[in-house]
Amino acid sequence: MGMRKKKKAHNISTLLGEGVRIEGIIEFSGTIRLDGEVQGKIVGGEGTLIIGEKAVIEADIVVDTAIIMGEIKGSLEAGKRIEVYPPGRVTGDIRAPAVILEKGVVFNGSCEMVQRTMRSGKKGRAGEADDPQATARSGDQA
Repeated sequence: MGMRKKKKAHNISTLLGEGVRIEGIIEFSGTIRLDGEVQGKIVGGEGTLIIGEKAVIEADIVVDTAIIMGEIKGSLEAGKRIEVYPPGRVTGDIRAPAVILEKGVVFNGSCEMVQRTMRSGKKGRAGEADDPQATARSGDQA
């Protein structure tokens, strides 16, 4: 039978292949697929991030949609949704209005399901809204 993926196909505008290693900040729009190693920060507020099965990502990530099949360490915030499929591994705190964790994935961290726009109006925490690091690292396990 056909091995057709039921998942919606995204038109990938940028591809970082296997064997590529990047340190620093990746800023993108559209859809990016990472199959290599990234250390640093990934920012695509309106974009879709696809983490391939072989990818190893150590980064703080802020995107619109994240689809993860590889390994991520760091904080992950998505404006729309986060989807994690096997053999995906996520270590760190995730935050999005919708989160899909398929059977067989590994997730260690906290999950907060909130709309991105609510961030500035948190009760009793007005000062923290300006500093994304203030809440992202509060729940680290040793």
